[in-house]
Amino acid sequence: MNARRIGTVAADRAGRGARYIAAMTLTALVAAAALLASPGSARAALYKWVDEKGVVHYTDTLPPEAVDKARIELNKQGVEVKKTDKALTPEQRRASEQDAQRQKDLARQQEEIARRDRALLSSYTSEAEIDLARKRSLQTIDNVVQSTLAYSDQLNKRKAEIETKKEELKGKPVIAVLDRELESIDAALARQAELIEQKKRETEIVVARYDADKQRWRELVAGKAAENGKSVATPDSAPPRKK
Repeated sequence: MNARRIGTVAADRAGRGARYIAAMTLTALVAAAALLASPGSARAALYKWVDEKGVVHYTDTLPPEAVDKARIELNKQGVEVKKTDKALTPEQRRASEQDAQRQKDLARQQEEIARRDRALLSSYTSEAEIDLARKRSLQTIDNVVQSTLAYSDQLNKRKAEIETKKEELKGKPVIAVLDRELESIDAALARQAELIEQKKRETEIVVARYDADKQRWRELVAGKAAENGKSVATPDSAPPRKK
């Protein structure tokens, strides 16, 4: 084999080697890029957790005894990527759920109070309007009471008439019919008396509600005035009249 032939063969082998190395390098780069792009590349390189004795551990996998414990996942640069709290016991979970429910109930109560406050401010522009609304509500109740009393008076008159007639017809068969009517009247009178007691309770509720509304309205108006830097004149703090 002459020198030219030997040089050609060597050059060909060198070219194939260079192409092989380039191909392998490209494959490795592609594989590395795929690895970095895959979801698994974001997973922690280390787990930091504390055992029952308070000893801190760093492990590349999470052992069974650490599954329910609080832990921190670190990437290859040692930067925290995820934090997991300690698993709750059934009792702790129930307590947490109850606390969450209490917070929800409290939030609903606060929202209801805020809704009532908005309605109160939008419904009245003065205490006189609140007094007028209370008077109208009480008048409605009183109308029912007066009507009930009038009806009860009629029933009592009819009852007296029947009792007088019973004395006149004593010993006659018609007495049984009068007794049944008296029973019906007594039942009606009992219902009217119950209705009157119910309206009395409603009256107390209405008075208490409007008193509370007036007090709350004063507080809200005073609060808004304070925010605006103004003073509010109430019936107790009105300026004296000039003589």
